Amino acid sequence: MINPAEFKQAIQCWTQGVGVVTTNSKTHGLQGMTVSAFSCLTADFAQILCCLNIHAETVLGIDESQCFAMNFLTVHQEKTARQFAGGASMEERFSTNPWHISATGAPLLSESLVSLDCKLVQKIHAGFHFIVIGEIQKSEVRDGQPLVYHRGDFRELSEVKHG
Repeated sequence: MINPAEFKQAIQCWTQGVGVVTTNSKTHGLQGMTVSAFSCLTADFAQILCCLNIHAETVLGIDESQCFAMNFLTVHQEKTARQFAGGASMEERFSTNPWHISATGAPLLSESLVSLDCKLVQKIHAGFHFIVIGEIQKSEVRDGQPLVYHRGDFRELSEVKHG
C-alpha cells in the first residue's frame, strides 16, 4: 500500500477549486473551514458531498444545525481560504469576510463565486473523515474567476490558446 507522503504527493497533482464549508448553530455559533475534497453526487437530487476531518469543529455545528453551505472562492479570496484553513479564529473568519444568512440558516460568503445552501442528508464515517452529503436548497452564482489549488499552493486559471 502507498504511504501517506506518496499519497499526498500524488493527490496534489489533481487541480481543484477551493471551497469553504460554513454552518451556524445555537451551541457552536458561526463556523467554517476550507475543504479540498468536494464532489457533485447527483444532479437528479441536487446533492453534493464533501469530506471533513472527524476532529474539525465545524462538524459539530453541522450535526446540530442539520445544514451547511458550500462556498467556492474566487482568485481574490486567497486570504479567505487561508483564514478558514485555520489561519484565524472562527470569529475573525466571519468578521473579516462579508456573509449573509441563507434560507436554511447557513452563512453564505457574499463574495464567493458560488454559494450552495444545503440541508444535511447524511454523514458517513470513513477513516479519519466524515463524508457529508447535502441536498442543495438554493444556489447563488456570482461573476469572477475561481481560485484553484494545485501542488500545495493556490493558483489562478489561465486560458489555453488553441492553434
